[in-house]
Amino acid sequence: MSWQTYVDDHLMCEIDGQHLTAAAIVGHDGSVWAQMANFPQFKPEEITAIMNDFDEPGSLAPTGLYLGGTKYMVIQGEPGSVIRGKKGSGGVTVKKTNLALIIGIYDEPMTPGQCNMVVERLGDYLVDQGF
Repeated sequence: MSWQTYVDDHLMCEIDGQHLTAAAIVGHDGSVWAQMANFPQFKPEEITAIMNDFDEPGSLAPTGLYLGGTKYMVIQGEPGSVIRGKKGSGGVTVKKTNLALIIGIYDEPMTPGQCNMVVERLGDYLVDQGF
């Protein structure tokens, strides 16, 4: 299965009638494995900052999580595994696997919990598969 299929079929799936606004699978080095056409054009330093937060949980909290120039307030996640961000009525969930970052962006009416479920479920599956 191609990485794009994971984005199209697993991250952009419908949950309770809702789906993510945008999603991507990005390597730890910032290389794009697959993404939706509308996923924000991020800067390499934004991925570096996210990776640093996985190594040093809490490092993004003072500055916020930036993705495509959009600033998200960092909210409770799982240190070393999941980072969650909030901006207005939407937000972002980033799940770290062995080789990649699974990123989901949502807006209302999707809830943070629905976004977390979609992103983390795929991330857990990929970790189990060795990715």
